[in-house]
Amino acid sequence: MSEEQGSPERLAEGVPGGGPPSASAAADGAAEAAATATEPDGSPPGKPGRTRHWSAWRELPVLIVVALVIALVIKTFVVQPFFIPSSSMEDTLMVGDKVLVNKLVYHFRAIHRGDIIVFNGNGSWNPMPPPAKPSSDPLVRAYDATLAPLFRSIGGLFGTPTDQTDFIKRVIGLPGDHVACCNPQGLVTVNGVPLHELSYLYHGAAPSLIRFSITVPPGRLWVMGDNRQVSDDSRMRMYDPGHGTVPENMVIGRAFVIVWPPSQWRILPIPATFDQAGLDRAVSGAAAAATPYLPLAAGAVVALPLTWLERRARRRVVRGLRARRAGRSRRGT
Repeated sequence: MSEEQGSPERLAEGVPGGGPPSASAAADGAAEAAATATEPDGSPPGKPGRTRHWSAWRELPVLIVVALVIALVIKTFVVQPFFIPSSSMEDTLMVGDKVLVNKLVYHFRAIHRGDIIVFNGNGSWNPMPPPAKPSSDPLVRAYDATLAPLFRSIGGLFGTPTDQTDFIKRVIGLPGDHVACCNPQGLVTVNGVPLHELSYLYHGAAPSLIRFSITVPPGRLWVMGDNRQVSDDSRMRMYDPGHGTVPENMVIGRAFVIVWPPSQWRILPIPATFDQAGLDRAVSGAAAAATPYLPLAAGAVVALPLTWLERRARRRVVRGLRARRAGRSRRGT
């Protein structure tokens, strides 16, 4: 017997049956190695991992567009940012501050004295602009009717400056109020009640150097800036149509918070002087109590699209987990 025939160790190499490895066994081993292999990102080899990667990139523009649409809806109907371009509201609002304006609040409650409002001055403080003559170029007309408003709206997401059309002032008198300056102490009075305005007037500024006495017409407001010496407000426009008052239906909304710069961040409350007894005695039903529906309505407007996005993301995660489990089960078999 030769050495090769008598060596059990050499005979055991290969397959358990003692013979050389067969072609089918080698193929099974190769298949098992391929099944357990993974791509560098942990996904199964081949195209499925790359497909999921590119699918995520394809969905990214859709998510951006959806987020942009939600932001435009909020800006148009709920909250709009405005930049402060002048010093007429100092020291409450400084030049360059960005405020958020609540556009829903006056659908649920009346305007209150002391509110800081943004309003459109066309037709009251400004003459109505003449109608723009349409261009003879159809492409320009199409751009003006579609893309131009869209670009302006997108730009407004980052803060719309209050310009010569939009103004920001504090409400002093409501419809039916008698507003006058000044009593013997030099204070502005509303329905005979003096306003103590030191908490929000510009440091060292007098309540008013211009004397006036007016009963606010129905449906209109008497507004003044907090920096009375430089503010172009109702006092300066008493000889304009409306005698300086602003139509309530031209109010865009109430400025309720400063959001920029971060060092200036704060809520804009109604000063305590407007809570004095006697201010409402001459006004019948001008100020309605705030209702609890505003937070609910605003929450619904914001929550519905966010809920849809959350459910979409959750479905994607579940599909990914199922795909991974299926991949593991295939590898296990």
